[in-house]
Amino acid sequence: MALDGARGARDEESREKKKKKKRRKKEEEEEGEEEEEGAEAGGSPSAATMGDGDAGGRGLAGARPRGTERPSAVHGRLVLAFAVCIVALLAVTALAVLLSLRFDGCGPGAPGGAPGLPARGGNASFPGPARRDPQAGGEASTPGAPAARPPSDAERERERERERERGPEREPEREHPWTHLRLPGHLKPLHYNLMLTAFMDNFTFSGEVNVEIACTNRTRYVVLHASRVAVDKVQLAEDRAAGAVPVAGFFLYPQTQVLVVVLNRSLDAHRNYNLKVVYSALIENELLGFFRSSYVLHGERRFLGVTQFSPTHARKAFPCFDEPIYKATFKISIKHQATYLSLSNMPVETSVFEEDGWVTDHFSQTPLMSTYYLAWAICNFTYRETTTKSGVAVRLYARPDAIRRGSGDYALHITKRLIEFYEDYFKVPYSLPKLDLLAVPKHPYAAMENWGLSIFVEQRILLDPSVSSISYLLDVTMVIVHEICHQWFGDLVTPVWWEDVWLKEGFAHYFEFVGTDYLYPGWNMEKQRFLTDVLHEVMLLDGLASSHPVSQEVLQATDIDRVFDWIAYKKGAALIRMLANFMGHSVFQRGLQDYLTIHKYGNAARNDLWNTLSEALKRNGKFVNIQEVMDQWTLQMGYPVITILGNLTAENRIIITQQHFIYDISAKTKALQLQNNSYLWQIPLTIVVGNRSHVSSEAIIWVSNKSEHHRITLDKGSWLLGNINQTGYFRVNYDLRNWRLLIDQLIRNHQVLSVSNRAGLIDDAFSLARAGYLPQHIPLEIIRYLSEEKDFLPWHAASRALYPLDKLLDRMEKYNVFNEYILKQVATTYIKLGWPKNNFNGSLVQASYQHEELRREVIMLACSFGNKHCHQQASTLISDWISSNRNRIPLNVRDIVYCTGVSLLDEDVWEFIWMKFHSTTAVSEKKILLEALTCSDDRNLLNRLLNLSLNSEVVLDQDAIDVIIHVARNPHGRDLAWKFFRDKWKILNTR
Repeated sequence: MALDGARGARDEESREKKKKKKRRKKEEEEEGEEEEEGAEAGGSPSAATMGDGDAGGRGLAGARPRGTERPSAVHGRLVLAFAVCIVALLAVTALAVLLSLRFDGCGPGAPGGAPGLPARGGNASFPGPARRDPQAGGEASTPGAPAARPPSDAERERERERERERGPEREPEREHPWTHLRLPGHLKPLHYNLMLTAFMDNFTFSGEVNVEIACTNRTRYVVLHASRVAVDKVQLAEDRAAGAVPVAGFFLYPQTQVLVVVLNRSLDAHRNYNLKVVYSALIENELLGFFRSSYVLHGERRFLGVTQFSPTHARKAFPCFDEPIYKATFKISIKHQATYLSLSNMPVETSVFEEDGWVTDHFSQTPLMSTYYLAWAICNFTYRETTTKSGVAVRLYARPDAIRRGSGDYALHITKRLIEFYEDYFKVPYSLPKLDLLAVPKHPYAAMENWGLSIFVEQRILLDPSVSSISYLLDVTMVIVHEICHQWFGDLVTPVWWEDVWLKEGFAHYFEFVGTDYLYPGWNMEKQRFLTDVLHEVMLLDGLASSHPVSQEVLQATDIDRVFDWIAYKKGAALIRMLANFMGHSVFQRGLQDYLTIHKYGNAARNDLWNTLSEALKRNGKFVNIQEVMDQWTLQMGYPVITILGNLTAENRIIITQQHFIYDISAKTKALQLQNNSYLWQIPLTIVVGNRSHVSSEAIIWVSNKSEHHRITLDKGSWLLGNINQTGYFRVNYDLRNWRLLIDQLIRNHQVLSVSNRAGLIDDAFSLARAGYLPQHIPLEIIRYLSEEKDFLPWHAASRALYPLDKLLDRMEKYNVFNEYILKQVATTYIKLGWPKNNFNGSLVQASYQHEELRREVIMLACSFGNKHCHQQASTLISDWISSNRNRIPLNVRDIVYCTGVSLLDEDVWEFIWMKFHSTTAVSEKKILLEALTCSDDRNLLNRLLNLSLNSEVVLDQDAIDVIIHVARNPHGRDLAWKFFRDKWKILNTR
């Protein structure tokens, strides 16, 4: 019987299963009908359409019962479910009413904006109901509004259950994929087809972007970046005859600046799809994304539109995968009024003219590239052009009057030479058929290295030889060298993520000096000027407790802008210079050639660089693990101070110690991260032994421990010098005996030490004394020899150390003692060099560069510290200009004379300089005139200038912060600048 009873039980169970299966099917059909009715009525997508990865688009009201239940229990659950649904419906209705009130001002017809466009300055998400067009199949559209909502927790849980039922086809999608800093990674863009129409009369534009995307992991969401755009329509289709993929809806999520497209079924892995987004936006009046600028020509204000996408602003101009890793090709078309011309990364392929006065420019397809250096511009500029030996067309576009004056000729000339230099140095050809340089009146940065269309603010590229000093020419030169280098480091090979932004910025900053040496071999930029302009400046910052590693984690959106600082640029450059020196420049160069060849058109991380350089060393018979060495320099903040002590108990032995250098030693006990005494670096310490007439050959010691003993032959009266020519990124301290021997050497015969070593000693001594590692009198004793110094670099190092010290002491009772001491050191050289004659015609003789820069440095020190003859000479020169209306002030000291004259003379001089600032069209002259206005001793004039700096018609937006900085440097304006900065913080922050 047991057998028969078991069979009966199985039969009963089988019948029950069939009944339940029919009941489940009927319920699903009813729910499907409700969803269709909801979609046709224009309501938000149901829970089914918002789930996570459902291929069929089904939705479940709750967890399905798996076993048999009594009818009464089922009835009770249905009643409960019905009640929950009613409550949920009321809650959703209330939420919809609140949302409609909250975003009423952002929709079509909102005050102050064009229909369907985002509110000015906002980042709203334009909520609205999703409409599924039954005719379009895979299309979701809303007039000017995205149209869905993020799915609820219950909906996501049901979708996860369905994914589990389908089996482990792929890794499950992370929850809320649109809430993370990084894009999910399930989709990869392959190609963008971007069509824009720009309306320069009302500063709006419309766009249509078609993105070919590859699906790498199964997903039901398309998440890409978009910000401040009004999305009108979204469509998705497979990249074959299978047709449209049903779109349930879409929404913008402002917190992470993404557009989320919700699908009715999942995209399959290893297939390609086409995403189409139709949208519109403003040509913004701020300096990011696609923005507008203007200038005045013949009394008429003219406008232009230009882009700035780095680091994360391409999303403001078109929906895209706005991360460096997502490289794709781009085909851009721009429709604009025929009175304008358009530019982009590639040359124009065809132009289609229409009868109504419009033209559409179709640009050639780009190579693989990241979104942040895509670019376009719409303007009515003119240009001059040249061609490199390899056939690259180089053009410089600027205002017609600037082109006519020849203000862009210098930049055009050196750009051609620099492309040829980099092609030879890197052994990798420039990758595009052309490079345009665009000089714009307003830009947030000095320049931006967009591939094939580099954009510069006018002050950093236009140069009028009749009014430009050597220092201004040097500034323009180095900015151009920097941006051209980026065409390889940054554009051709791009960092994987922003934590390694120094990989592109550090290299470009280092090559500013290498490239300038190519243009002007006699200037010794990499061996000398690098020290004062990069190394000393960044070590000042990196010695603070608030510093950070050169490679720093980027965990949230606000971190991205923060990584673009002097640590990334200048410390990155200093570490690269140290690396090049201990590897050997020729081996280093071959390693860079390999790195660029291997990773061109792709992305690379720091370990890719380390591995390539290690291989280059290995081929040269040297076995150094570059990654092991450099990780300590890039992943730790700060730098070490090496201390070299003579061992009194053992002859010819020295003790070398290393510790983390920090200016505020007490901060080590306050900050937890600085209490860690395990800071260690592998340090390539170069060292020489010398006496009054002779210096030994250079040796290298790798210091890797806290304390080490080394044998060195040291005669009586001989001194030690470490970190030769300051090629290493660290400071060196000695026992007091060795410091006194070095000071004695400088006074007796300073030329035994190289120019770079003299500058390095001065900077190390002042910094060590400031941090308490050295008595304060040592650096002041070192500069006693300066009256005999004939080279620019040590004077430059000394002045950079003395100005901050002056600011600390100028309010003290015995300040005059310090002031007189400095004037005494300066006086001999000031008299010997004298003032320059006004015969500088703009043609730079290389041999005179060092001499003219030295003269300028000494005059600046003399006037700053109150030399009477210097003050009298400056006053005479500026008075002569006012009385004759002819500016005969020598170009290389004009900024010094303007500033000194404004500070010494009456308000009439300030008004005269103010008038000249408005009337001049030469950008270099405009810059130094504005800075001179901040030198006044009159607090009322300083306040007036601060307030005028916020008027964009008077002072360009990007110059306002310079006004505040220079007023703050003026002792009479410190507190005014600080108060103004706090009071106007909201205005400054919005800029």
